[in-house]
Amino acid sequence: MLALRLARGTHPLVLLRRLLVAAASAGVGFLLLCTLGYAVGHPGESQAALMRLAWCALPLAATVHFAVAVARTDPATRPRPSLSAIGLGPARLAAIAAASTAVSCSLGSMVALLVFLHLRGDLTGLPFDGASAELLGAGRPLPLAAALTLLAIVPVTASGAAALTLRPSRKAVLDDDPDAADPAPPAAPAGLPWGVALIALGLAIETYAARATALDALPPAGGFGGGPAGVLAGWALTALGLAVAGPGLTYLSGQLLQTFRPGVTRLLAGRALMEEARRIGRPLGVAGAVAATTIGATSLYGAGGARPFGPLTGLGAALVMACTTATLLTAALESRQTRVTTKDALLRLGASGSMLRLAVALRALTLLAVFAPLTWAVAELAVLPLRR
Repeated sequence: MLALRLARGTHPLVLLRRLLVAAASAGVGFLLLCTLGYAVGHPGESQAALMRLAWCALPLAATVHFAVAVARTDPATRPRPSLSAIGLGPARLAAIAAASTAVSCSLGSMVALLVFLHLRGDLTGLPFDGASAELLGAGRPLPLAAALTLLAIVPVTASGAAALTLRPSRKAVLDDDPDAADPAPPAAPAGLPWGVALIALGLAIETYAARATALDALPPAGGFGGGPAGVLAGWALTALGLAVAGPGLTYLSGQLLQTFRPGVTRLLAGRALMEEARRIGRPLGVAGAVAATTIGATSLYGAGGARPFGPLTGLGAALVMACTTATLLTAALESRQTRVTTKDALLRLGASGSMLRLAVALRALTLLAVFAPLTWAVAELAVLPLRR
């Protein structure tokens, strides 16, 4: 109930972010229900139904990642001394954030169920002259328990991830103490070597699998023409490696900005990148992985004129790209909110607004210069064994 009252009094932009979470949840719920409809309409094709269900894992992960990012930037769940005085400490606020996330995702799941039942003709007859009847298993009884179970996946997973991410830690409590010592310089994230190792391992597995067998048809939801399991596993490891290396690459970018006699602007930009490496680097790495996969798939299938992308595959890919972009923008907003105090202190010390804006632009250009060519190179290396 408190989560609902907080939602009623929030800023319109915060409500918009929650509605975007609900929309993403509706898209994933619709994909899961379509998988169930295909399984009901094609009882003899269990392997194809499992492949379609596995394809839904990517949009699900992107939606959960976006929901957690929105929960982190929700001002209603930000710890304040006044809220702690009435018993709303960090633990209770984390529970409220999880409840708000569950409400948004549940709303999206309800919309997905209504749209799915409408397209199946269970409410007002088959629309669009029954064009989606075979795809959704129209005319077959829909198992209600299975449908509700699938629709509960997104709210339960997103709310659980939000609760785990926002749970208070002893380090956070010590950092909030006025008597605590000044924070130490940010340590380098440990994911860069692991990310490089995953990229190399994925490319090696993909090259070996591509030499062993030709491309087969392992279609996920909607008819995406995939390759053998080894090629898909190698491609997934390559993308995962780029995502894992994101924080380390961001930290390294901050270090590069401060080399060779840096000025005040470069020092500010580089130190900010080092401090925000984990917060910004993770969504940057995920965005790079999604972009590399998109570039690779487009270059691989676009040249031959084939159209392996079905409607549900297109919906899933659109959900992944939209959620990844929204998560990156939300992380940038969170970084801006956390640096308000530092910005005010610099302005009081005499720093000009133009210098601070130049530092922000310099950080953005540095990240673009590091991640853009790396993403393109990973994409080209990933599809190189498949072109032979």
